Amino acid sequence: MPQHNPPPETTPGVMFESLLRIMKTLRSPEGCAWDREQTPMSLRPFVLEEAYEVVDAIDRKDFEELKSELGDLLLQVVFLSEVIKESGLFEIQDVIRSICEKLVRRHPHVFAPEDDKHGTSLNAAEVKLQWERIKTKERAAAGKPKTHLGEIPVSMPSLLRAFRLGKQAASVGFDWASVDDVGDKLNEELIELKTARATGEPNQIEEEIGDLLFTVTNLARHLQVDPEIALRSANNKFENRFKTLERQLKKRGIELADASPETMNDAWERSKR
Repeated sequence: MPQHNPPPETTPGVMFESLLRIMKTLRSPEGCAWDREQTPMSLRPFVLEEAYEVVDAIDRKDFEELKSELGDLLLQVVFLSEVIKESGLFEIQDVIRSICEKLVRRHPHVFAPEDDKHGTSLNAAEVKLQWERIKTKERAAAGKPKTHLGEIPVSMPSLLRAFRLGKQAASVGFDWASVDDVGDKLNEELIELKTARATGEPNQIEEEIGDLLFTVTNLARHLQVDPEIALRSANNKFENRFKTLERQLKKRGIELADASPETMNDAWERSKR
């Protein structure tokens, strides 16, 4: 079996070529049976998993772990590109070329010829608006259906997708005028949920819960809070407090399943302190 050890040179280009060779070997008849069996569809969950693990390492400020997780995420890009290459559709060079061209094309204030640059002093918000305008023109040139919502993947986590949809609509002026207006809408959705609960109609209750969550997401956007990060923080806080509650009850010789609501509530309040 071919041996592929990391090369003595450590320039990015040399190391990347080594990674490509390793991936090609793994997919070869002399390689790994599991790697040979993978398809774009089977690799989907690994792409998502590695992306989340990168975010988790960032949240924990564990930069040694981040280095490893970024490598795992890069592997998925190389893995998918090698699988697609075998189908004759495109290669890793095409992937790199595509993003290089896109970055240059969507940053005319940086990469345009010196005598053709406009807006070199654009702030971050103006750059974002320019990016979205260029994307819209590109979609039109490619014959894609015109929509100011862009191409927000349906497979994206629903909370993040709601945030992106609201943000995209707001970029063309379709938005609540103020935070207070979003708060009023939130109260309206709570009333509608209460009415739906009174009817006992499951589909209506589900719909109102969805509307409520969508409105909360847009409230977060107006308050300049990333709802995904906020919810992740809330999840971690709940998990830590619940584990503290469990430890407290265990010290008192009480099984969680046997604890009364009053006992659990008391332990919960203690865990918060």
